[in-house]
Amino acid sequence: MSGWGTGYNFHCDLIDFSDSPQGVRMAATCWLYYFSKFIEMLDTVFFVLRKKNTQVTFLHVYHHSIMPFTWWFGVRFAGGGMGTFHALLNCIVHVIMYSYYGLTAMGPKYQKYLWWKKYLTTIQLIQFVMVTSHISQYFFMDCPYQFPIFIYIIGLYGLIFLFLFLNFWYHAYTKGKRLPKVLQAQRWAHHSNGVMNGNANHDKDE
Repeated sequence: MSGWGTGYNFHCDLIDFSDSPQGVRMAATCWLYYFSKFIEMLDTVFFVLRKKNTQVTFLHVYHHSIMPFTWWFGVRFAGGGMGTFHALLNCIVHVIMYSYYGLTAMGPKYQKYLWWKKYLTTIQLIQFVMVTSHISQYFFMDCPYQFPIFIYIIGLYGLIFLFLFLNFWYHAYTKGKRLPKVLQAQRWAHHSNGVMNGNANHDKDE
């Protein structure tokens, strides 16, 4: 309602510095997004308090510490325009992500509903591809965006986070280190059956 669904064209969207209702609403929305980054930092606090040190990864700390810092400049100088597209996607992804966290907090009986964790990471990867693709348009069109420095920062962020999440994907799902317990059990059962069948066939051959 602040722009992306009411007039932005997803190309060269400039910042509205006027006192128009939509411009003021976008500035207020950007402030709320900035404030939400501090709330999300509580993830790290909870991990530390619960001694979940394996969860406090470089990706986690980097993401939650750098976003509030850089978004202060975003709200202060560029509250709107094409530089807020990544925030729009990020909000959508976080609704899905914290819904998953809500299910995990409801106890073991809900573990069977957590099979889609792997796809949550896929959604995050798609997010960074879309962010990088969208912001890259700036370099192929004549766009008088008021603060080009933010274009470079957002583009760099998109690439860095894409690399970090791909690395997370590889270690978490290719190697199976961060699969939900229900999938870990299935993976282990499959592995065990394979080993047992292999041993049985080996014994039979002997």
